[in-house]
Parts: sequence; C-alpha cells; structure tokens
Amino acid sequence: MDEPPPPRRYLPFEAGPWRMAMGLVAAPIAALFEIDGDYEAQMALRRRLLAGRHTEVFAALEEAGPACRATLELVAAHLPAHHPQWFASDGRHLSNRLTGEDWDIDNPPCDPLELAGRLVQEDLCVLEPGPAGPVLAAAVLCFPTRWRLAEKLGRPVGAIHGPVPFFAERLAGPVERFMALLKPGRLVERFNWSILDDPALFQPGGHGRTEHDPAFTARNAGERLWLRVERQTLSRVPGASAILFTIKVHQTPIEAIAGEPAIAGRLAEAIRALPEETARYKSLLPFRAALLGFLDRRAAP
Repeated sequence: MDEPPPPRRYLPFEAGPWRMAMGLVAAPIAALFEIDGDYEAQMALRRRLLAGRHTEVFAALEEAGPACRATLELVAAHLPAHHPQWFASDGRHLSNRLTGEDWDIDNPPCDPLELAGRLVQEDLCVLEPGPAGPVLAAAVLCFPTRWRLAEKLGRPVGAIHGPVPFFAERLAGPVERFMALLKPGRLVERFNWSILDDPALFQPGGHGRTEHDPAFTARNAGERLWLRVERQTLSRVPGASAILFTIKVHQTPIEAIAGEPAIAGRLAEAIRALPEETARYKSLLPFRAALLGFLDRRAAP
C-alpha cells in the first residue's frame, strides 16, 4: 500500500498593503479532502478528542440531521472514488486501509457527521439557511484555531465572525451573498494564516492576547513559533440546502519556512502590514517584535 504524501506547505501571506477579502478560488471537487502523511497521527488524536472531550468537539442541532447524513454519504462516496489506494467500499461498507477500520455506513455507531469526521483530517461544519444568513447547525471540530464550538453553534455566520475586526463592514454581506448563490457540484477554497506559540492542533482559546512576553527573542522566535494555515473549502451538501465548510490545518515551524530569505521577507512585510486591531485579535502582540527581528535577520542578503 502506498504511503500518503507529505503534508503540503501553504504560504498564503502576501507582501504589500493589507486588504481584507474572501480570497476564494475554484478547486476541483477531487480536492475536497486532503490525505497526507499526518493522517494516522491526526486521526488517532481525533479519536481521543471525540472520546474524552466529546461535547467540546462535536455538536449538532436536531434540524441538521438530514444534512449530517448527506455529509457522511458524500465522504463515504468521495474517499474510495478519489483515494482508492487507502479506501474501499462494497456499496454500504467503507474500509479504511490506513487505520484498519471498517464502517457500516447505513448503521453508523454515532452521529453520521461524527463518523464523517473520523474518516478525514478536515474539520466539518454544516451551515443551514437561516433568516439572518447561514447558521452553524452542526460540526465536528477537533482542531479549532482559537474558537469554541459551543459558543458558535446555532448562530449565523455574521454573528460567528463578530469578533473579527472589519468583518461586519467589509465581508459579512459578500460572504452571505456568495453562500446563497453557491451552486451544487462547485468547490471553492481559501486560506487563513496565523502565527501561534503553541503547536497543539486542539486550540479552542487564546484570541486577543496583548501583553508582551519577554521570553520571545529574535534568537529563539523561529523555534518557538509556528505558521498555522487553514485550508478552508465551501461546497453544497448533495441533495440538501446546507453548505459544507471544511477546515484542514497545516502547521510549520517558523524556523523551517524562514530558511528562504524571500519567504522570510514576505512574511515580515505581511505582519507589518496587519492593522493593529487584526494583530491584537490574532494574539501577535506578545511576540511580534521578536518575530520581526528574527525574520529580518533571515531576510537580509
């Protein structure tokens, strides 16, 4: 059996003036889920979180039942079709060759969306139409980047992103219009990046830290900080009015990406261009000066 490929390295930050945009680009439907070399370790972690912290990483409103079921059907059909070296199906049973698990899709041992989340590295969020815009109706969220599922369940997208600086005035309307017009069979992706001082995948808290941390210096910032990139996708749940929002986390030590002077310089420029409100929201202030000092040294010719 072929081993999954190494995780992809995404570097979505840009030099130049900061701007807030959806950043959506079309992607082939075959790219809905990524299977990479972190699969087995991440699935083991997902199993532990679903067993030990279930209410923190899974929730579903009753009305989301049909969309959750349709999402499992989508995942169970997609994996053997696009990753046949690791997944096989005889119609209603799905075999996962990477973990040795076999699942009865007709009779899942848990909520259908939870089972879907036990098959892919992506976190899965189901958005149902609502009077104030799409509502987060269900999710399996094992690898959050500093948000809590319990605080967002049942809320419309605009309210969910209320704490994000500039979202309400610049993106709320375009995001809701895009979701309303998203056609079945279409997949779009976008990337969101942050710098974190903790490599843990499960990070439900930590936004808005502002106090300077003297433990970070220009010498050690590269080994103590990580670039965390979320690859996010949006697509219609087949046969339902809901939207499937997926989140795949990629993490790389700053030391590893700053080995190329051009990348170090680009990241430093992108950080300097962030509005102060955004830097505060992303909790960059405790180590921003140290990080920029490290990147500037690496970017120097």
